[in-house]
Amino acid sequence: MGKEEKGVLLCVDDERMVLDALKTQLKTAFGNQYLIEAAESAEEGLEILDEMRDEGCQPLVVISDWLMPGMKGDVFLREAKSRFPSVVKIMLSGQADPVAVEQAWENGGLDSFIIKPWDIDDLIGSINSGLGVR
Repeated sequence: MGKEEKGVLLCVDDERMVLDALKTQLKTAFGNQYLIEAAESAEEGLEILDEMRDEGCQPLVVISDWLMPGMKGDVFLREAKSRFPSVVKIMLSGQADPVAVEQAWENGGLDSFIIKPWDIDDLIGSINSGLGVR
């Protein structure tokens, strides 16, 4: 099955250990059902979203930290929503500014907010809920 035939789950966090853990957990939970991509910054995440659009891929879920160098997660998720209005947006953070989170809910269409360290069942439940999977 080619890239363009699978939905994509994109994880964005400036900590490589977090990205590796997320990728492993998502791979365990979903197997080969989705492509799992990772970016170490919001800017890299936007580049990946642009590449996916150009390749005809459909990003289904974006999981993003809030506190990252450069662009913060709430701004990144708003931009992701503008490029892919139906994408499920999950903020996964241990240090998010409450005002930024509130703005992400109101203006960025945030679907879920999960505090680090996360419970994998909560994360999988948020992904499935956002995708309409029971």
